[in-house]
Amino acid sequence: MRIAKYLHSCLLVEQDGVRLLIDPGRFGFVEGRVRPEDFGRLDAVALTHHHPDHADPEALVEIVRRTGARLLGNRETAEALRGHGLDVTVAETGEHRIGPLRLDAVPADHEPILDDHTPRNTGYLVGGRLLHCGDSLHPGLLAYRGVAVAAVPVMAPFLTERAVAGFVAELQPGAVLPVHDGYARDFFLQQRYETYRRYVEPLGITFHALAEPGAGITI
Repeated sequence: MRIAKYLHSCLLVEQDGVRLLIDPGRFGFVEGRVRPEDFGRLDAVALTHHHPDHADPEALVEIVRRTGARLLGNRETAEALRGHGLDVTVAETGEHRIGPLRLDAVPADHEPILDDHTPRNTGYLVGGRLLHCGDSLHPGLLAYRGVAVAAVPVMAPFLTERAVAGFVAELQPGAVLPVHDGYARDFFLQQRYETYRRYVEPLGITFHALAEPGAGITI
């Protein structure tokens, strides 16, 4: 499995000939550092929730136009994107297939935010090896303790370092891939990465500091 990060929470996963994009959001595109055409061929796009930093409607329209990729997300996401002419297959629980690739949808509450409505968040277990938490540190995700790689939100107005570090310590993944950090300047991002690295690596957990668009790992 090859996993590449395209800023913020956007990951491109390749396995068994399948190319799956997760959460192409506005923070990746706003400065022109990532473009919809950068992802190349895609089979599907999975969306954890409908906030624009995870599901940019304009970019999604262009991605679907270019690739014909199937969109997957929870019911709330499907309803939110329908108004943009996007057809989202509802995938909010259980096993789904993208060709030979297994995708398990995991209900995982979005962390509390300062808003009248907190969106429904769905995490994804990809190929049994990558857990993308979306904007969640929900205890239900701990069912995947020991997963090979966990994409965990590390920076947000609704997070603290201690909450993130405590969740990672309980989840005990083989490696952490930090997400939800696309609004931070590079110098600050590296500082945050080093702070987390010093905490998680003594626990035997690898921390992958992927800062440049398209940087990736192979597992």
